[in-house]
Amino acid sequence: MAKAAGKAAARLATVDPYEVGPTGLFRLVDPDGREVAAVPPLPDGLAVRFLEAMLFQRALDQRMLNLQRQGRIGFYGTAKGQEGSTLGTGAAFEADDWVFPALREGAVALWRGMPLEAYVAQCFGNAKDPTHGRQMPCHYSDGPRHYVSLSSPIATQVTQAAGAARAVQVLGRKQVVAGYCGDGATSEGEFHAGLNFAGVWKAPVVFVCQNNQWAISVPVQKQTASETLAVKAVAYGMPGLRVDGNDVLACYVATKAAVDRARRGEGPTFVECLTYRLGGHSSSDDPTKYRDESEAKVWEARDPLLRHRAWLVGKGMWDDAREEAFLAAAGKRITDAIAAVEAAPPPATDTLFSDVYATLPPHLVDQKDRLARGEPV
Repeated sequence: MAKAAGKAAARLATVDPYEVGPTGLFRLVDPDGREVAAVPPLPDGLAVRFLEAMLFQRALDQRMLNLQRQGRIGFYGTAKGQEGSTLGTGAAFEADDWVFPALREGAVALWRGMPLEAYVAQCFGNAKDPTHGRQMPCHYSDGPRHYVSLSSPIATQVTQAAGAARAVQVLGRKQVVAGYCGDGATSEGEFHAGLNFAGVWKAPVVFVCQNNQWAISVPVQKQTASETLAVKAVAYGMPGLRVDGNDVLACYVATKAAVDRARRGEGPTFVECLTYRLGGHSSSDDPTKYRDESEAKVWEARDPLLRHRAWLVGKGMWDDAREEAFLAAAGKRITDAIAAVEAAPPPATDTLFSDVYATLPPHLVDQKDRLARGEPV
């Protein structure tokens, strides 16, 4: 069966995401796991790694959401239903590139090598948290891997990504910058300013919009009169690509084309990934209060994880036994990380002075010394 599927795939036409453009929909694999266009050669092991990463992220998200419900962490936002667009786009960037994320790109940080304990600790905000408990949960940052902390205000990372890309350009480096946003961010001024200047500068940035249909409780239809979100790119002098966000392979291929284009000095691209948030906006949200859950049922049938799994099984690259073993190992890894992190104490008091100044000014040195002696500060 795998050989027959391979021959059928070979007869499929190769599709260029730039030819599909901002109003079409670039797709390689349909919801049933069947190829509808030729999947180009992929790096060794990448296709299987995508499924493993999606399985891991979904398991991790559920465990972290459980912790929030138990009162052990204060907040969490899952990526359930969006793992394909998150990981497919994130994998297209190189290790030296910069990532400016939105709320649901934590899986990109892990993909780039952020230690799992650091990821979990950020949600606990204790002594193991690299950011010393200063950010609300899910606001990961990982300096060594060029993953910048997201900002809670919507769309600020769009202008930050444009500015970082301009800096890379001025310095003559070959790095590319990723600027993530959601559909709600396209209604903010930061979005328009960021795309405008990136277009003017022809900066090496790829803007990735995870259009999950809902900006918390506001549907995308009430945010814009544009035919698509991707078409907005045209006004700013850059190509817009519209991709099936639940097709991890299409997300990777389209974003990789945009990254390569930016690295060649040809300027920015805006990529709209059409996907769906199966859960709430966050642990603070109840989506049943504002959307018809029959809509979610339709999108469950388009689950990116199940779609990619079906494709791999058809290629003879995955089976139930392998999945069972992987999930068992993933569960243990997550359990061990949570146990190690939860046992840590609160951040040390002297971390109040860490990462604020390169050289502490005299008045803060004095305060730090008095704090260490147990004196009033």
